[in-house]
Amino acid sequence: MNIITTSIEGILIIEPQTFEDQRGFFLETYNQSRYVKAGVNKLFVQDNLSYSLKGTVRGLHFQIENPQAKLVHVITGEIFDVAVDIRPGSATFGQWTGIHLSDKNRRQLYIPEGFAHGFCVLSDAAHFSYKCSDFYAPGDEGGIIWSDPDIGIRWPVENPIISEKDQQYPKLSDLAHEQLPVSKEH
Repeated sequence: MNIITTSIEGILIIEPQTFEDQRGFFLETYNQSRYVKAGVNKLFVQDNLSYSLKGTVRGLHFQIENPQAKLVHVITGEIFDVAVDIRPGSATFGQWTGIHLSDKNRRQLYIPEGFAHGFCVLSDAAHFSYKCSDFYAPGDEGGIIWSDPDIGIRWPVENPIISEKDQQYPKLSDLAHEQLPVSKEH
């Protein structure tokens, strides 16, 4: 397993070891002892799977009182995955990082608690899987508009498909401190 650090502390790109032969390939998508040794020391309590069509943007989502660390990867297709640091007091507050995840590169992204998360689909469709360190709590949802000009994410998609709910989120600068995740790591 290869671990690549990013420009934002805590965000890790993970390249699982893949065993390939004439039949196809095998890889471990998660092995707790290996991930703990690599710095991903979270107990994941919920797994989610989403299916989205080309041009879809989902996010930027977070939970306030029950922040979630996430371990994400693509099962089929290709996405551009984004994490935005929204940890009050962080040296990288408001900064983002993005990575292409696909069924071809088989990379994963680890996103600690205290980040807003989103992605856009670049292939015709994509199956996207993610582990969460806390349960989904509908009344605890928060979000930032995907196109926040102050954050300046360079989404590689034109005319995205966005849910009505995601279109209504405010800019990060419009959120009060108590509307941001309760930090457990920072």
